[in-house]
Amino acid sequence: MTHDVLVPISALEHWSYCPRQCGLIHLESVWDENVFTVRGSQAHERADQPMTRTERGVRVERALPVWSEELGLVGKCDVVEVTNPTPNPLPPERGRGLRIVPVEYKSGGPAHARHAAVQLCAQALCLEEMFGVPVPEGSLFFAKTKERVPVEINAALRELTLRAVQDVRAMLLATALPPPANDKRCPRCSLIDACMPGCVARAAAFTPDPFAPRAERELP
Repeated sequence: MTHDVLVPISALEHWSYCPRQCGLIHLESVWDENVFTVRGSQAHERADQPMTRTERGVRVERALPVWSEELGLVGKCDVVEVTNPTPNPLPPERGRGLRIVPVEYKSGGPAHARHAAVQLCAQALCLEEMFGVPVPEGSLFFAKTKERVPVEINAALRELTLRAVQDVRAMLLATALPPPANDKRCPRCSLIDACMPGCVARAAAFTPDPFAPRAERELP
């Protein structure tokens, strides 16, 4: 299937957390650092180095590029663990017998696990298409708490992820920046200065489109 726009897998977590944050990053290429993004970069430092090695009988692929032609997805997995329980190095049929588990690294704790799970599910969907085997489970590793949390790639999460893919693609095609959340998420966001959630929300109280030409506005 051919798609007009490829959706970056990383955009799905941004969209799940805040659609405007997703738009600022993936439409307007805005990125600012704060303490939380720096921690995130440090947490990914090892996982972002491409490498293949065997650890305790499990083949570990780091920084593995993944994609889905069917869904129009493209991205990279922090870690993919591949176990082959069969005696042969590679079964004769593509992927047969392989157990594949994507692992996504996050800097904080499990509080935002539901947003990260969408990104993880998209990775699993890509791996299923690439290797031709089911990927029923992934894991989230939280650097702050040193926890590895298994995530079931179930029907509900798949549906949520597919809907996010559609929504992000629609945003990219429309090139329209979503409105700000202007809530408790904003003070922790590194893009708050570019987003200006309070200013935009106050302006929207006077006109549906604060950036429209003055003649087109319906002023009170």
